[in-house]
Amino acid sequence: MFPRLFHIGSFYLPTYGFLVASGVLIGLWISVRNSEKQGVNGDDAWNLGILVVLAGIVGAKVLLVINDWNTYANWREIFSLNTLQAGGVFSGGLIAAFIMAVWYVRRHHMPPLRTVDGFAPGLAFGHVLGRFGCFSAGCCYGKPTNHFWGVTFTDPLAHEVSLTPLGIRLEPTQLIEAAAEFFNFLLLTWLLGRKRFDGQVFGSFMVLYGIERFFIEFLRGDPGRGEVFGGLMTGTQLISILLVIGGGLIWYVKSGTQHSALSTQKSGSRL
Repeated sequence: MFPRLFHIGSFYLPTYGFLVASGVLIGLWISVRNSEKQGVNGDDAWNLGILVVLAGIVGAKVLLVINDWNTYANWREIFSLNTLQAGGVFSGGLIAAFIMAVWYVRRHHMPPLRTVDGFAPGLAFGHVLGRFGCFSAGCCYGKPTNHFWGVTFTDPLAHEVSLTPLGIRLEPTQLIEAAAEFFNFLLLTWLLGRKRFDGQVFGSFMVLYGIERFFIEFLRGDPGRGEVFGGLMTGTQLISILLVIGGGLIWYVKSGTQHSALSTQKSGSRL
C-alpha cells in the first residue's frame, strides 16, 4: 500500500521496517513498565525483552522458510533481501520467543507467570504496529473479495517483495488482525490490574490470540503458512489451537490453585 516511507536516490526506508521497529520499542517499553509494577526487576525485564525480540525475529523467519520450503530450495534465497524484508510467520516468532523466555527466566530466577503477565499487553500492542507494517508492505495479504471493505494494492514494490497481487480487491487481513490485537491490548491492560492469579493475563492472551488467528487464517491468501493433516488446516491454525489449549490449561490449573488456597484460608479463619 505504501512500502517506502521515503527515498533518497536509490536508498529508501521501508515503512514495514520502521513500523515493526517502532512496535518493538514501544511494546518493550510497555512490557518493562508493567513488569516493574508486577514486582519484576526492570533490568532483567529489559534484557529478557531484547532476547525475546531477537528470538522472535529469527523464529518468524525460520517458520517462513519451513512452511514455504519450495521457494527456499536454493539456500541462497534464505539470505536474500526479499527474505530479510519479508515479515515472517508470527506463530514461529512466538514459539521461539517463548523458548528463549523460559530459558532466561529460569536462569535469572524471575517469577515466570508474573513476568509473562507483564509482557502480554506490550506484545499485543507491538503486534498492532507490526500488522500496520505488513499492510504498508503488502505482505500477509488476504484472499480476493467483492466486499466493500476490500483493499487494492498497486505499488510494484509490494509485488516484487511479497508477491502481493496488484489491482485486485483483497481481504484486509492485516488490518483485521491489527484491530483484534488492539482489542487484546486494551483488555489485557485492564485485566493486569485486576488479575486474581499469576498467569491469568498471559493465559488470556494465548486464548484470545489463538482464536482470532485461527479464524483470520480462513481469509489469508498469501503462501507460506504450511498445511497439516492433509490440508485440513494450516500450520498456523494448528499452532493457534495449541495456544488456546495452553492458555486454557494455565487458567484451569492456576485458578484451581487459587480457589483451593482461598478455601483453606477461610477454613483456617473459622477455626
